[in-house]
Parts: sequence; structure tokens; C-alpha cells
Amino acid sequence: MEVCRKSTILGLNVSIDYGDHMKVYLDDERTAPEGWKRVYWPEEAIELLQSGEVEEISLDHDLGDDTLGTGYDVVVWIEEQVIVNRFKPPKILVHSANSSARIKMEMGISNIYANAVRDLRST
Repeated sequence: MEVCRKSTILGLNVSIDYGDHMKVYLDDERTAPEGWKRVYWPEEAIELLQSGEVEEISLDHDLGDDTLGTGYDVVVWIEEQVIVNRFKPPKILVHSANSSARIKMEMGISNIYANAVRDLRST
């Protein structure tokens, strides 16, 4: 099934085509909303992102064991993939209660979308 999602990114209307899609919910404690695939660790979220089938991802920051990573690690991975490999980012949400980490993650997400828009303009 082909999915064409229209979004407003940094004030620009853009369309990003996806194949089969899923919604991913990264959290160690909260139950995922209906229709979302719950994962517990950044590595699991990144593996699903690599499949190219993630349309939307919602991230918690604190996952219980920082040695295994945080939600911010997923933001950093997406940002690198957008810049280096022209990865099409999914819609990214943050549901973390950690206010300072939320701000850091949202700044990274803004950079992701800025680079994605730049890539769309150059094609």
C-alpha cells in the first residue's frame, strides 16, 4: 500500500511518499496507544526506522537504563541519516516528561526537518 503524507514542515507544504507504514512508540513504562508498535530501546526503534516503513514515531527520553540509550539517540540517528543518506524522516513526536531532554530532542527534530526540506528543495 502506498501512502502519501502531506505535512507542513517549517512553513512549507511537502509530500513524502511511504510504502507500508507503521507508528512506533518508544517507551519503557507507558502503554502504546492503539495502533502503535511499542518498543523499549533505541536499537529497536532504529531497526524499524531502517525498514523504511515508519510513518510516525513518538519518543520518550528516559528509558530506564541510559547505558542502553535514550530517545535522544534515536533523534541523533535520524538526523545523521537525513544529512548523510537523504533519509525521509517520519513524523517525530516527543512524549517525554523530562523537560530539559524534551527541549534538546525538539531542537534536534527541528534540525532534521530543516535538512529534509533543504533536500526536497534541491531535488
